[in-house]
Amino acid sequence: MKITLRNVQSTDLEHLLLIENEGFSKEEAATKEAFVERIELIPDTFIVAEKEGDILGYINGPIINQPYITDDLFEKIKKNPTRGGYQSILGLAVSTMARNLGIARILMNKIEELVLENEREGITLTCKEDLVTFYEKLGFVNHGISQSQHGGVRWYNMVKHITLK
Repeated sequence: MKITLRNVQSTDLEHLLLIENEGFSKEEAATKEAFVERIELIPDTFIVAEKEGDILGYINGPIINQPYITDDLFEKIKKNPTRGGYQSILGLAVSTMARNLGIARILMNKIEELVLENEREGITLTCKEDLVTFYEKLGFVNHGISQSQHGGVRWYNMVKHITLK
């Protein structure tokens, strides 16, 4: 299966929202406004996976100065600095029809490449308990329960420090 990765485009919005709402509860899902802001401000770290023009999944998040995600990031973000900081992952979602094909791993690998290219300190994300093992297999370390109250869910801080070559 040939998967193409590319930066997000504004024309992707409606399809991305469908995938977001398949993967997250109403309380957890990013709003249309949040997606518009991310597409506008951080297209360099908003990657879409597609096959033959069909969007299968995406990953996105701004560069932040600390190793943990805070709830305010779900409301307001800024343009990414060119170097340094931590790559946060606010959203990683794969369409229900494309799950269990390794797409999430492909997207994570692409983000890791960007982290290396841009000399970032590492990658940070929060996940629910059932995904901790998945991220540990990708080299993340569980830093315990997050302060995040996003969507009224218990989240875990997962951090992967990147060693620059």
